[in-house]
Amino acid sequence: MSPALSKPVLPQNDNVAHALAGAGGGILSMVLTYPLITLSTRAQVESKRAEAPFIATIRQIVAREGVSGLYSGLSSALFGISVTNFVYYYWYEWTRAFFEQAAAKAGRASKRLTTVESMIAGAIAGSATVILTNPIWVVNTRMTTRKTAAVPTTDDKTTGLPTPATTKPPKVTTIGTLLSLLKNEGPQALFAGVIPALVLVINPILQYTLFEQMKNAYERRKGEGKVTPTVAFFLGALGKLFATSVTYPYITVKSQMHVAEKKEGMGEAISRVIREEGYAGLYKGIGPKVTQSVLTAAFLFAFKDVLYEQTVLLRNRMAKKALAA
Repeated sequence: MSPALSKPVLPQNDNVAHALAGAGGGILSMVLTYPLITLSTRAQVESKRAEAPFIATIRQIVAREGVSGLYSGLSSALFGISVTNFVYYYWYEWTRAFFEQAAAKAGRASKRLTTVESMIAGAIAGSATVILTNPIWVVNTRMTTRKTAAVPTTDDKTTGLPTPATTKPPKVTTIGTLLSLLKNEGPQALFAGVIPALVLVINPILQYTLFEQMKNAYERRKGEGKVTPTVAFFLGALGKLFATSVTYPYITVKSQMHVAEKKEGMGEAISRVIREEGYAGLYKGIGPKVTQSVLTAAFLFAFKDVLYEQTVLLRNRMAKKALAA
C-alpha cells in the first residue's frame, strides 16, 4: 500500500464531518425527546387559564389528538434541527480551527480554546444559524400549536383545558403551514421572533463555552485522556441546564412571537407577558423544556463524537476506493 493511502484522507478537524455529525446527533436526540418540546411549546403560547399539571396536559393532548398529537410538527423539527446543527457546527469548527491556527502561529503552549475564544466561536456560529433557520422554526411552532386552536372545544372544569369535540382536527403539513403563512401574512412572518432568537445566541454560547471548559479540565485531569460518550453526556447536560435556565424568558417570548397575530417587538412582548401573567408567565413550560433541552444536549454530545468518527471513516473508505479505481 502506498504512503498516501496509509494516512487518513481527511483531517480530523474536518468541518463538514463535524457538521454532518452534529446534524445526525440532533436528529437522534430530538426524536427521543420531542413530546417534551410539544408540551413546553404549548405551555409557552397558551393562556394562563389553560395551564394544567404535566400528566393532565399529556392526557388532554392524547384524548384530543391521539398519541400523534405529542409529535405535532416533528417533520419540520427534524428538518430544522438537521439544518440548524449542520450550520452551527460547520461555523463553530471553522472558527475553532482559525483560533487554533492563530494559537500555533503565536507559539501558545496549548491550542485549546480559551473562554473568550469559545464565546466568540459560539457567537459567530449562533448568529449565522439564527438568520438561516428562523423560518423553519416559525413553521414548526405554528404546527406544534395550531391543532389546539383548530378543534372546537368546551372548557373542562377540572383541568381548565379544552375538552375534545366530535370534530377531529384537520391534518397539518409542513408545506401547507408554510404556504398558508406566506399567503396570509407575507414573507416577513418567517422572521417573526428573530430578535429574541438572536438574543438567544447567548444560550449556545453559554452551553458550548461551559462544555469546552469542563471538557478541557477533564482532559487535563486525565492526562489528555479522551472524553468518552458517557462523560460527554453529563458535561453536555450540565452546560445546557445552565444555559436554558438563564435564557428561558426569551425562549417563551420567541415562541409567542412566532404565533402572534398582532406583531410586537421583543420589549413589548416581555412587558405584555409580565402585565398579563406576572413574571411567572415568562417561565411557562420551563419544566418540560429544561428536561427536554438537557436530555437533547446530553444525547447530542454523546452521539456527536461517535458519528463524527464514523463519518470520517466512511469518507476515508470512499476516497480510498475512488483512488484505487
